Amino acid sequence: MSKVDQQLEDLRAEIKSELPSDISVSDVKYEGPELVVYTRDPKKFARNGDLIRRLASQLRKRITVRPDPDVLSPPGTAHDDVLAVIPEEAGVTDLDFHADTGEVVIEAEKPGMVIGKHGSTLREITQEVGWTPEVVRTPPIESSTVSNVRNFLKQERDERRSILEKVGRQIHREEMSDEEYVRITTLGCCREVGRAAFILSTPETRILIDCGDKPGAEGEVPYLQVEEALGAGANTIDAVVLTHAHLDHSALIPLLFKYGYDGPIYTTEPSRDLMGLLQLDYLDVAAKEGRAPPYESEMVREAIKHTIPLEYGDVTDIAPDVKLTLHNAGHILGSAVSHFHIGDGLYNVAFSGDIHYDDTRLFNGAVNDFPRVETLVLESTYGGRNDYQTDQEDSEEKLKEVINETYEQGGKVLIPAFAVGRSQEMMLVIEEAMRSGDIPTMPVHLDGMIWEATAIHTTYPEYLRDDLRDRIFHEDENPFLADQFNHIDGGEEERRDVADGDPAIILSTSGMVTGGPIMSWLEHLGPDPDTTLVFVGYQAQGTLGRRIQNGWDEIPMNRSRRGSNGRSGRNNTLKLKLGVETVDGFSGHADRQGLMNFVKTMSPRPEKVLCVHGDESSTQDLSSALYHEFNMRTFAPKNLETFRFK
Repeated sequence: MSKVDQQLEDLRAEIKSELPSDISVSDVKYEGPELVVYTRDPKKFARNGDLIRRLASQLRKRITVRPDPDVLSPPGTAHDDVLAVIPEEAGVTDLDFHADTGEVVIEAEKPGMVIGKHGSTLREITQEVGWTPEVVRTPPIESSTVSNVRNFLKQERDERRSILEKVGRQIHREEMSDEEYVRITTLGCCREVGRAAFILSTPETRILIDCGDKPGAEGEVPYLQVEEALGAGANTIDAVVLTHAHLDHSALIPLLFKYGYDGPIYTTEPSRDLMGLLQLDYLDVAAKEGRAPPYESEMVREAIKHTIPLEYGDVTDIAPDVKLTLHNAGHILGSAVSHFHIGDGLYNVAFSGDIHYDDTRLFNGAVNDFPRVETLVLESTYGGRNDYQTDQEDSEEKLKEVINETYEQGGKVLIPAFAVGRSQEMMLVIEEAMRSGDIPTMPVHLDGMIWEATAIHTTYPEYLRDDLRDRIFHEDENPFLADQFNHIDGGEEERRDVADGDPAIILSTSGMVTGGPIMSWLEHLGPDPDTTLVFVGYQAQGTLGRRIQNGWDEIPMNRSRRGSNGRSGRNNTLKLKLGVETVDGFSGHADRQGLMNFVKTMSPRPEKVLCVHGDESSTQDLSSALYHEFNMRTFAPKNLETFRFK
């Protein structure tokens, strides 16, 4: 008998000894990080409200209780019984029964009412029908991404259970080494912005944190081929952890499955959905631009199938010697500071991913309170000595001034924005400004993936800032549903009509002017001196956005389609006559002071900091400042460096 099987036998015996004699345990399995207990007495389990909580605390494991399939009431009967328990105002839109696991997935407009106080309604459902309820939110804005992900995972339930059982056995396998060390190897985003990727390794475990591309630099990918990463084979990696869905952190995760990786991806649920949306668009843009995509869409589906979503604050075993906890990073929807507890108190490492330290309209500020952190890997995008962003209130005032001036001269306001994060922030600022009369009410056109990304935001309001979440939850005042927002879905013809029409605001991807619909808008509006192009997000070195920001008034435009030989047609140039403004303060990244404050107020403060994900001067400036200010060991590593801790 393997060690894992022996563990499960011991756990089964321990659980049975703790349960009342009239509650049976028919099987105990690992599924991913969870321990699943099967019983013929689910209703009795549900009546003992604290039983599962007490067992989880005693065994120090996440526990799910499921009924044996042969004790379940028929779905037809259970359907009406479930609805009878749930308050009508919960707005149940679908019930989906899965007899193989004894779960009923309840989709509702107000999931909190299905859950009940401290899970009381969920327990009542199980007491009534025996089925184990799982609750998901009905998106207030219909989202093809959320719908597709949910339907895909439903179709793949059997294979996904096999994946989870395999992952569970890997997590709880026997430790093989007596050595103790912790190492971090940098595979990208050091002294540069983009292609984030790190390997965290111990004698037992190898974990890849992020795997992104580099905006504006085709072909520059993380150093995955080295021995520390995929050089020894893709399945020498035990787990992948994704801090957030932006492509400079997530674009190349599906490539791992092309190379043979078959393990788990840990991230938040909204990051999983956004990851799929952005990766599929990444492939679409590559195809439209005549570039060979690095992987097929099938690999995106593999990544989603292997994703194990975690909630903020859940301490989760992801390897025999590693526990992972995700915390809000304040950057974009679902973004996470990833905290790794290694060994039995041996060492603790936190990867910031991208962070915003202060509250924004969209999110609460980044969490920096941990039980222990010896080493922090910290983003430095705005870590330079002069990287101080404008106060957000001042930024909003400047944006409103630009909009009013442009409106008065009869022009359009064109804002290139990331589909995820900055666009929703802009929507909130603009909606409030129109509601309060600070700017005239006019159409706000959303182009590219912005509408779909917004729909995903409204699906997960629990990840938004407290007061915004409450507006969506309780006050029925979802600002994203304001009448002035228009989804551009009529392509080039609709863009031309908007460009020829009355004053309007246009939010369009891509945020760094590296392709996508923003190029079409520049073609329509670039020659118009009454139009204003407003940059509200970071423009990386080498991108067209940075060049326009720096004063270029003539830009290359690939106006012709690909020829029969597959090559792009001739390039023309476009003379820009529109006004160009930069409004700082809306970035999803902390500025220099925010980064310093993040470290200053960390509890506990780390012993070492690795400054990454910033231009060379930014990482070195921040590293030097942290060293002088807090007397800690700091580094501005290059790519392909390895640091040993312990």
